[in-house]
Amino acid sequence: MNRYRVAVIPGDGIGVDTIDEALGALGAICEVHGGLAIEYDRYPWGCGYYLEQGEMMPPDGLQILADYDCILFGAVGFPPVPDHISLWGLLLPIRQHFDQYINLRPVKLLDGIPGPLRDKGPEDIDFICIRENTEGEYAGTGGRIHRGQENEVAIQTGVFTRAGVERVLRYAFDVAATRPRRQLASATKSNALQYSMVFWDEVFAALQKEYPQVACRQYHADALAARMITAPESLDVVVGSNLFGDLLTDLGGALQGSLGIPPSGNINPTKRYPSLFEPVHGSAPDIAGQGIANPIAAIWAASMMLDHLGHADAGDLLLRAINAVTAEGRTLTPDLGGSATTREVGLAVQEKVRLLGR
Repeated sequence: MNRYRVAVIPGDGIGVDTIDEALGALGAICEVHGGLAIEYDRYPWGCGYYLEQGEMMPPDGLQILADYDCILFGAVGFPPVPDHISLWGLLLPIRQHFDQYINLRPVKLLDGIPGPLRDKGPEDIDFICIRENTEGEYAGTGGRIHRGQENEVAIQTGVFTRAGVERVLRYAFDVAATRPRRQLASATKSNALQYSMVFWDEVFAALQKEYPQVACRQYHADALAARMITAPESLDVVVGSNLFGDLLTDLGGALQGSLGIPPSGNINPTKRYPSLFEPVHGSAPDIAGQGIANPIAAIWAASMMLDHLGHADAGDLLLRAINAVTAEGRTLTPDLGGSATTREVGLAVQEKVRLLGR
């Protein structure tokens, strides 16, 4: 029996609504698998905690999380807490402290979901985005002086280290080398950012010599965004900096028909520290607590967690169960044109897990 300890942080808004369905799906997986056992501890950290305690998590929060195999996260952000406080008070410190330098986001249109692109179906939209996750434009380096005065200055500095750039690019090359098409596209903007992005391009070019089996293309980020719309079938693996990766993967989520679908993994590939898995969507306070949020992204994030723990068979079973539910089209939440509740979708996925796992 393989046993794991997972920290659960539902967070805010619909993160609280959807995380239980991810846990329910994991329970069904453990039931049919027979060789898996997962123990959970739930932590109430987030904006509600901040409004009560004045901080997004306790001072020893990172020390608490360090003892777990993985972290399952819901969402962060809720009025009246400013976004920069909620993000920098919880999620970004976790990413940086545990060196979760890979943000992995599959962009795959599930069966039965009408994507927004005319004449583009599941066979056309199926690629992987890899985003640098701990430095770059989100390093948090900079400052402001002369606040509130006419000569106020704000400086935000992107930080690109050779070690940081090389390791995310090498990870992307390794992923591309395992894919049937063996294609890798790098998102850059070296025509405008003559230091950081030219540096990125140089490291990318140097690594190509070590991976002759991988076909490589460099795109300016804006041109790549256009290509995601006009020819998504031409993409296999996409890699980008923290900012460009963030923007492009949200566009990728839109290609999947709803931001209630795409998952995300914040990964430390060495497994020295716990990795964190979460839905891409935000806290959506306008629909929080109504029981209509789409739980598929949270459940898919749980599937990615199983992959990371070394149980690709279980992760694949859970993803197939999700796809079976969407393919039938009977149990879909309002964002996908259905009328099902969050709970009903979660139960439908559990039913498919048990059926497919026989």
